[in-house]
Amino acid sequence: MKSDLLPVLEYMEHEKGIARADMIALIAEAVSSAAKKSADCRQTVRVEIDPKTGELKAWAQFKVVDSVTDPDDEIHITKARQQNPEIALGDIFEQPIDPSVLGRIAAKTAQQLIMQQVRFHEKQHIYEQFRNRIGSILSGVVRFQERGNITIDFGKAEGTLFRNEAIWSEHFNPGDRITCLLQGIKETPRGPELMLTRAHPDFIKALMTCEIAELADGLIEIKAIARDPGFRTKLCVDTHDSRIDPVGACIGSHGSRIKGVLKDLGQEKVDVVRYSDDIRTLVLEVVRPAVPQSLHIDEVNRVVSFSLEEKDFAIFVGKSGRNLRLASRLIGYEIQVEHLQRVGLNFEDKKAQAIQVLLQLPNVSETVAEHLVEAGITDLETLAEASEEDLAAVGLASEEARAVLATAKEKVAS
Repeated sequence: MKSDLLPVLEYMEHEKGIARADMIALIAEAVSSAAKKSADCRQTVRVEIDPKTGELKAWAQFKVVDSVTDPDDEIHITKARQQNPEIALGDIFEQPIDPSVLGRIAAKTAQQLIMQQVRFHEKQHIYEQFRNRIGSILSGVVRFQERGNITIDFGKAEGTLFRNEAIWSEHFNPGDRITCLLQGIKETPRGPELMLTRAHPDFIKALMTCEIAELADGLIEIKAIARDPGFRTKLCVDTHDSRIDPVGACIGSHGSRIKGVLKDLGQEKVDVVRYSDDIRTLVLEVVRPAVPQSLHIDEVNRVVSFSLEEKDFAIFVGKSGRNLRLASRLIGYEIQVEHLQRVGLNFEDKKAQAIQVLLQLPNVSETVAEHLVEAGITDLETLAEASEEDLAAVGLASEEARAVLATAKEKVAS
């Protein structure tokens, strides 16, 4: 079996990264097991394989006894001492076996056992080799694609990028280079399995970390990310170093850095904005270069509303509202945006108009009118139906409140 084993040992060591000593132990165990089960060789067999030449040697093992009851496993002490005078009762007597004979009786079974154990050992090797690379980018070559699942060769291991973790618009041919994020290693009945993804937002984070030194060094941090795989990714970046422009560092001169990320994403676009703890500032960053009008933020219900000029509205909302949904996921607020022409008056305009209406009353000052509008009293009819307590709540004295109410009711009645 010399000519067969040496190429196997060399291949598994160099191509699969399995140590030669481990392979020899596996093969020796498989051959011994196969020989034991063979009808022509029922003895226990000890196998040795020369690691340099691949030469196989084997010995049948018998227990030395003074009365033989099982000829397959026992040998009489008298017969054993003919070859080894020093042997004693209870010792193991070994008789050399012709390797060619062993090969004939055990070849098929040994081959099956060898392949089973080699595959198992190879899977275990995958775990040892890749467990410290979880969360990092792996680069490999596409072997084949079946039902949307892509089998990838990573050199000393293979992995499968399942269709639900792939980008729907991409297509790869055998031999193409492909990059994936290693999310984890899953234990299966077949052994450890690499969990790969190109669709997860962390894939973008890992790609950018590879391309941008400041991210890798922790000088810049990705604070939030929202992704629609195959279409667009939006992310917020921040830094604690005032000397660094986090957005500029990610984009690079003439887009040089972000291009390194985009080349792995096909048609997908990446938007980078500066993060801020202040939601108003963050909204302005996300909407840029458009300028939101009538910006209103409801922090309790986490809703942001504003209007945009006609030229900016369609761009910000995007096809089928994709860009709007990504922006909403990025900032963690529902975004309600309206076309400026549909809105007519913005919030400030409406407030100013209501103040002018209330100023028609001779005993209402501009300050009082502002307080009334802020309290939700925006017209004379509402004011006429209010109580003295309502006006006292906005700071009017009882006598002043009665006078204002009387005037409002008189005005409405007329």
